[in-house]
Amino acid sequence: MTDQTRPSRSPLTGRYAPSPTGRLHLGNLRTALVSWLFARSSGGAFHLRFEDLDRVAIRPEHYETQAADLEALGLTWDGSPIRQSDRTELYRDVISQLQSADLVYPCYCSRREIREATQAPNGPWSHGHYPGTCRHLTTADHRVKEANGRPTALRVRSHDLSLGFHDLLCGDQGGVVDDFVIQRGDGVPAYNLVVVVDDHAQEIDLVVRGDDLISSTPRQLFVSRLLGHEPPMFAHVPLVLNERGDRLAKRDGAVTLADRLALGQTPAQVLGVLAASLGLSEIGEPVSAEDLVERFEPSALPRAPWRISDEALETSSIGLAD
Repeated sequence: MTDQTRPSRSPLTGRYAPSPTGRLHLGNLRTALVSWLFARSSGGAFHLRFEDLDRVAIRPEHYETQAADLEALGLTWDGSPIRQSDRTELYRDVISQLQSADLVYPCYCSRREIREATQAPNGPWSHGHYPGTCRHLTTADHRVKEANGRPTALRVRSHDLSLGFHDLLCGDQGGVVDDFVIQRGDGVPAYNLVVVVDDHAQEIDLVVRGDDLISSTPRQLFVSRLLGHEPPMFAHVPLVLNERGDRLAKRDGAVTLADRLALGQTPAQVLGVLAASLGLSEIGEPVSAEDLVERFEPSALPRAPWRISDEALETSSIGLAD
């Protein structure tokens, strides 16, 4: 188990790192609030970082809308926001270092081929883990595949290591690390590499994000180990769900700050709703982000998802589900 304990009174540098593909919804804003409170209540810094390497999905106007929504709730950050798209040279340098150390190898597998291999009857691989198909290809094998024009991704040599960690909200976690991609077939550095590089560069002590990302954490701990970095601590926040128990999405109705404002709520009221869902205020109580800093106690945060009814999403009143 990875030791991720730190003195409770030490300042923690935190961050929020959205992808500018659309407006932030209530679930995104709630996670950002928790991350901000962890940092500010410890006397630490808080950074805003845009994960924007997937240029096909990026909508440029949402750099501004996402930053404006955070500001409207009082979630200020230190320094200027950074964009991963401005840092590709740094990521490529790190990938070159891993190549030079023979810690990665080229992979020619398509998603379909990986899916079929992992779904094979009695197969040893599941949960989307890569079965190591290209791990031991010969030089001649590489020549044939390259001559056929197969796109080439890069994968780390993980040796199927099992890594565990203690999550501040979810307790002891872990999993087997497969040979995951660090550079996609189109040449774009992959998430599990760049997030580690950025967190180290920004001296992030605590990563707070939705618990749908908890399964990727062992991979990121592995990258930290490869690069000789001290990994941050982690706190994965339970998701916000709709009435049917599915993860909240824009199709569910008035889920963004702009939507709530259009229904007559103020940013302060939306912040109050988020605070109440975290047990930091009473429903309807007026609070500011600074008010919440004094009340914040990580051990008291809810460990279950927050479910919002369809009716509440259609009105200006959102309460907490029974």
